[in-house]
Amino acid sequence: MIAIGLQNTEWVLKTIYPIHYRDLIEKYAEEYEIDPYLVVAIMKNESKFDPNAVSKKGAKGLMQIASVTGEWASERLNIPNYSEDMLFEPEINIRIGVWYLHVLENEFGNNIEVMIAGYNAGNGNVKKWLDNPEYSKDGKTLDKIPFNETRHYQRKVLRDYRIYNKIYK
Repeated sequence: MIAIGLQNTEWVLKTIYPIHYRDLIEKYAEEYEIDPYLVVAIMKNESKFDPNAVSKKGAKGLMQIASVTGEWASERLNIPNYSEDMLFEPEINIRIGVWYLHVLENEFGNNIEVMIAGYNAGNGNVKKWLDNPEYSKDGKTLDKIPFNETRHYQRKVLRDYRIYNKIYK
């Protein structure tokens, strides 16, 4: 009886916390050395796995890539004949999103909390916060995030990241 209850619990959790586009996530997570569960947690919060999602600010696709980020990434990744509409293609969107997480990881020394803040608020804002003693005592971690949206986003992504790790590892 207990085993059936545990199986049902696992099924319910996997229904609430699904992994869509697993092959693409694993492919690019491996290529850019990013934890695939972090990618999934970000994608869940960014688009709820809707490849056609568009934010109020115009970010597009599964990982909500901003136009300027898409353009920059397409040049760095040598994506031929890039156009903004390509951000609605799951493979292109995931590739750019995971690449950008890799950029943030290199910039912020593999600090997942800071990487998540950077994904939401932009690395320029996070750099300013890290340089400001009001927000960071050590210049490496954020003691306070001045943007409410980023603070809530970071909490939700970290929560989901922990949950995905517990369910799927």
